[in-house]
Amino acid sequence: MTNTVADTQVAARSVGAVKTFGSGDAAVHALAGVTVDFPAHEFTAIMGPSGSGKSTLMQCVAGLDRLTSGEVFIGDTSLGTLDKTALTLLRRDRLGFIFQQYNLIPTLTAEENIVLPLTLAGEKPDRAWFDQIVKTVNLGDRLRNRPSQLSGGQQQRVAVARALVPRPDIVFADEPTGALDSSTGTEILSFMRTAVDESGQTIVMVTHDPHAASYANRVFFLADGQIIDEMLAPTTDRVLDRMKQFEA
Repeated sequence: MTNTVADTQVAARSVGAVKTFGSGDAAVHALAGVTVDFPAHEFTAIMGPSGSGKSTLMQCVAGLDRLTSGEVFIGDTSLGTLDKTALTLLRRDRLGFIFQQYNLIPTLTAEENIVLPLTLAGEKPDRAWFDQIVKTVNLGDRLRNRPSQLSGGQQQRVAVARALVPRPDIVFADEPTGALDSSTGTEILSFMRTAVDESGQTIVMVTHDPHAASYANRVFFLADGQIIDEMLAPTTDRVLDRMKQFEA
């Protein structure tokens, strides 16, 4: 199934993406020829049962892993043409990441963690934008705290702010609310939705949670390494009903 977006700016795309682990009889085809566009300035969710290839697809599109064959583009840049250094710079300068594990530096304060991508690039944050994000994620009184002094929800808010402060072309989020209670998870998802609606951010999120997917503009469903369906304007109930079909 080919999923391309007509008349819409594309932030990232995969073309015939194949990812194989192992070889011979032990080979596992995590991606089996996926062609998909991720629209700019939209919130896209990727869903599917365990082993469907959803995390592998995101990791390959985000340049965190290499395809076995096929192509991945960030904007007009083909990742397959980049050497390791150029790929690292592209990820640093154009992409943001939110992981379930937070991945904060324990010896840095919350503020230092948030601006770390800019610090590594030798740049300073836009203070007005920084202040707006910190206010939105409600971290103003925690900026001097280290991760060990923050709750799980607060640490994930730091991770979300870190991803958004550099104004990346795309934010890739892998189960961003998976380790959070439902109330905090809803706060994080609402903020991500606001970043798309009010700041034109592009977000691609892998999730198993129908409620989380309902915050997206569209959902791509994967099974056996292929996209088998697409849903626009998802709701929790519609996504849940579609996921149940995987179990039938």
